[in-house]
Amino acid sequence: MFAFLSTITWWGWILIILFLVAIRDIFLQKAHTISHNYPIVGHFRYILEKIGPELRQYLVANNREELPFNRIERGWIYASAKKENNYEGFGTDRDIYAHQHIFINNAMMPFKPSENHPNEIDKTFLPCAKVMGLHNKRKKPFRPASVINVSAMSFGSLSAKAVESLNKGVKMADAYHNAGEGGLSPYHSYGGDVVFHFGTGYFGVRNEDGTFSLDKLVKLVEENPFIRAIEVKLSQGAKPGKGGVLPASKITKEIAEIRHVELGKDVISPPNHSAFSNVPEMVDFIEKIAEATGLPVGIKAAIGKLEQWEELANIMQKTGKGPDFITVDGGEGGTGAAPPSFADHVSLPWVYGFSDLYKLFQRKGLTERIVFIGSGKLGFPAKAAMAFSMGADCINVAREAMMSIGCIQAQVCHTNRCPSGVATQSKWLQGGIDPTLKSARLAQYFKTFRKEFIEITHAAGYEHPCQFKMSDIEINVDDHNLSKELDKTYRYEKTPVPFNNMQDLKDCIYLGGNK
Repeated sequence: MFAFLSTITWWGWILIILFLVAIRDIFLQKAHTISHNYPIVGHFRYILEKIGPELRQYLVANNREELPFNRIERGWIYASAKKENNYEGFGTDRDIYAHQHIFINNAMMPFKPSENHPNEIDKTFLPCAKVMGLHNKRKKPFRPASVINVSAMSFGSLSAKAVESLNKGVKMADAYHNAGEGGLSPYHSYGGDVVFHFGTGYFGVRNEDGTFSLDKLVKLVEENPFIRAIEVKLSQGAKPGKGGVLPASKITKEIAEIRHVELGKDVISPPNHSAFSNVPEMVDFIEKIAEATGLPVGIKAAIGKLEQWEELANIMQKTGKGPDFITVDGGEGGTGAAPPSFADHVSLPWVYGFSDLYKLFQRKGLTERIVFIGSGKLGFPAKAAMAFSMGADCINVAREAMMSIGCIQAQVCHTNRCPSGVATQSKWLQGGIDPTLKSARLAQYFKTFRKEFIEITHAAGYEHPCQFKMSDIEINVDDHNLSKELDKTYRYEKTPVPFNNMQDLKDCIYLGGNK
């Protein structure tokens, strides 16, 4: 038998294998009609379908065509993170007459920093113009030292090395790291400022029955002084109003210990909070956490109906209580996996949701006491200028931060097969991430972003982005390619943000959680 087999040539073996595949396709498998009707050849259809996104990304789509981030946007992030040339020559290749194109109105005379100006000393110095928790007299107010920060992405969704890279990077960039709803892991503990975030699953601060534990939260804050603020997630852009499932197969011993969940069991995050069921109870919940921890407390949500938001504004107006900051997530969807019916259609895009919410709080005279954080594809200087002109005080970035540490937009985050090792628990795949290198790239992306954002701000005649007015930004709004200022487009004027100068921000005792 062995003598006979040894006489078969290599191409003979190929023919035998193909024959066996054909037998299997025709007589044994019943699931796929194509491979049954077209044995062997039919498999190429499934192969091409599987690698179709990659083929389109690299061979078919043009530079401005892809979604959610096109090649030019990704290229700018990669080049900025690597401190490479991120310029483009021979003029823009963008259709500047296209719908939603942004124009920033530059001043005849740009702002000129003095010789000893903080931005002459550090061209990337750009802190938030507001202080979280100052109005509500929290014990530990916090002024974010960077207007761009890492959005909520948990350990479990991201790999250990990715989270480590992000935390080390924000420390180098003087930014903060939102921990995401997976609890506080050792990989969030490399010295960067952290905003501790939890949702309906209360991971890391939950009792055995899945309810919220204030005692565990207080202990967590006391043991980890780098936690500067607490964020309660009501909903997120990818799937507002929908809970989540963490399959038992993805729960390692380490993840189970961090999230305070059981090994071997699916973990369900319900769509609703069990700690409160209405707006007054939510306000009481926020105040209870702020009093127990001393930290600023905020909420995160994607925006849809406004009735309960108006109820919140009325309570804040009447009692002087409520969230210190509000993170508005865009319905564009983010790093969270979701059914297309949710990701595509539930909740408003960031510009619509934010403008609706801001106008509501403005009518109640509450905008000055709240730090507004924008989240939804805002990690580019021009988009950030638009956001600040509309009333945002900071922006959080998720996918842009992922790309700065190596994400290639493979769009398989939910499969545990992320080829760049960023969104997977596979030890092999995440083995390609060098946290020392990747953390430096995140920091460089943030610094490049801030430098260019400052330069745009100066070109518009201002010292700090908080001074942007809605009339400073124009946007193409209809099929006739007519542009309008944002105040005419969204029908409101931003409330001026109190601001003296950059030096005051630099000297602030609350900068970066110093106090």
